[in-house]
Amino acid sequence: MRTIVTTNIENPKAFKQQLLEWAGQFREVLFLDSNDYPQKYASYDAILAVDAFTSIQTDYHGGFDKLKEYQQITKDWLFGYLTYDVKNDIENLKSSNFDRLIFPDLFFFQPKKVFLLKGNLLEMQYLKMCDDEFEEDLTDIAQTHHPAPKTQHLITIQQRISKQEYDQKVKQMLFHIAKGDIYEANLCMEFFAENAVIDPIPTFQKLNEISLSPFAAFFKNNNHFALCASPERYIKKISDKIISQPIKGTAKRSADGTTDDLTKFALAENPKERSENIMITDLVRNDLSKTASKGSVEVEELCGVYSFKQVHHLISTIVSTTTHSPVDVLKTTFPMGSMTGAPKIAAMKIIEKLEETKRGLYSGAIGYFTPEGDFDFNVVIRSILYNQSTSYLSFSVGSAITSLSNPEQEYEECLLKAKAMRNVLTD
Repeated sequence: MRTIVTTNIENPKAFKQQLLEWAGQFREVLFLDSNDYPQKYASYDAILAVDAFTSIQTDYHGGFDKLKEYQQITKDWLFGYLTYDVKNDIENLKSSNFDRLIFPDLFFFQPKKVFLLKGNLLEMQYLKMCDDEFEEDLTDIAQTHHPAPKTQHLITIQQRISKQEYDQKVKQMLFHIAKGDIYEANLCMEFFAENAVIDPIPTFQKLNEISLSPFAAFFKNNNHFALCASPERYIKKISDKIISQPIKGTAKRSADGTTDDLTKFALAENPKERSENIMITDLVRNDLSKTASKGSVEVEELCGVYSFKQVHHLISTIVSTTTHSPVDVLKTTFPMGSMTGAPKIAAMKIIEKLEETKRGLYSGAIGYFTPEGDFDFNVVIRSILYNQSTSYLSFSVGSAITSLSNPEQEYEECLLKAKAMRNVLTD
């Protein structure tokens, strides 16, 4: 189905920038960048998919069945996203909060051109209809230069809820926890800008440079953009193995090395942060068990401490083996526990009541399927979402509320997570 050409790249870091800038001409783009972050289950350093040959775009009604049919018919590379609201296709749930981004609930495309970069080796996979364009494209990419920076329009970022309102919502969440309705829930709030004019690719490059996250993504579907600096993998499939790596537990980094090391140690031992992570690890174990071969669910790592440019995080790795279809694995684990809570359905119902904004692509997943039926998806956090046609820009942040939560500290954690996006947009 595809013609494959490989070539060596002298400077992969510079090439990635040229590749993304070249990709901006297409209507559909998904660029994924690992930023050379050391991770056990990395497949590629960067991937680019452009120019839809076919695509699927739908609301949540029957979303997983439609995606399953599309994946089984094409048996090809598919790139795209699931919004958080596709949860309504799985359970009797709703998403009726305020929404100005207006992204389709589910979107995937079969690209004409795929670029896979690993070290210095670039693999290009083109559909037959365009496989005479390899050399021309490589020449064009090599001649792509950073465009002159455009004048940054003043962006006024507003906060959807006040600190006082946030405190009240945390207290309501704590009331539900005290009643025994839930053990933990992720409470999120939106920052937004109206009449926002940004240049998406340079804005993503700035965000990516200050974050250097392992699951960074630049997504474009005509006028819809996601500029994602996610540190978190939602789920990956390699042959019959499933890997999920939830993040729960956060500490601010320090410029002083000794202080930073002490912060890491304190995070690893912090009872509240560990309990957050362990509860979600247990939830993921339960989710994976729905499609797992008997006895195959295993926690490979519990509460490992990982460092990123802005923060330290606790990350656990849960694995299983399966004989189920790729989309069935997604359906039985979505949405990811790190962005919902435990028990999952009860947490999602309370989240819907307390949050002011429809989550949409935030806390959904961006990723891809391979022709063999493997997949890899991130968690859409630390991300700027932009509707170019309405000039509406949004980024949301959240924190896990448990019985040990302090509203003031949870609010500060949200502001810490918002810092990179705010700096990129207002610097």
